Amino acid sequence: MKLNGKIAVITGGNSGIGLGIAKEFVKEGAIGAIHGRDQEKLRRAQKELGDGFIGIKGDVTKLNDLEKLFKDATEKFGKIDSLVVNAGGGVGSKTLMPLAEITEESFDLMADLNFKSAYFTVQKSLPYLNDGASIILVGSIASEMGVPGFSVYCAAKSAVRSLARTFSAELLDRKIRVNVISPGIIDTPVFKAIGLPDTEIPDVQNLFIQKTPLGRMGKSSEIGTVATFLASDDSSFIVGEEINVDGGTLGVKQ
Repeated sequence: MKLNGKIAVITGGNSGIGLGIAKEFVKEGAIGAIHGRDQEKLRRAQKELGDGFIGIKGDVTKLNDLEKLFKDATEKFGKIDSLVVNAGGGVGSKTLMPLAEITEESFDLMADLNFKSAYFTVQKSLPYLNDGASIILVGSIASEMGVPGFSVYCAAKSAVRSLARTFSAELLDRKIRVNVISPGIIDTPVFKAIGLPDTEIPDVQNLFIQKTPLGRMGKSSEIGTVATFLASDDSSFIVGEEINVDGGTLGVKQ
């Protein structure tokens, strides 16, 4: 029980990677709150997690919602030991767009969800964090790849990687550690979220699997176990770092 009695807040914790992280936190004894925009998904996720976690509805791109998240969570549980900044991803058909077709609207939607929200989630959390807390940013191996059509997403995730360094430097006096988990291809509804037709999703998944040395998609629980490590005292000497959880995509040449 690495996180026994520790208080956690997980954004985007109502589905996909975020829910996988929350489940692993529960296994290790954590309590706290998950955050998401969809009330029904929150309800189902909270039921899976049990009485130790509550669901708080909100949008991470809205600063008032972030302030409400941390206020409500700490009123219920007390100050926060672990913050997982997971919310992000696609914005439907405006996610996958060639450079020549990107509009200001589509740029802002992607940047707001994948970079701005991460920045202000951390900023708004600061009064509610315990000294010595762990902040875990969820990035992507896309930050180190050139993926056609994903220019804004890749750039935003590169920015998230940078935040782990700068935030760590700024928060050293409080001994708050900030690190990044960068997943590869994970078995979640991500392809539906970026607007791909259902008929095309298996082919696209297979393309990614072929580029993964382990020959399969990862599981949300495999991100969760790394998150529990970074949230626990086992990682007490790790700060400002990135852990790629990608089946060897970046590090192993086939």
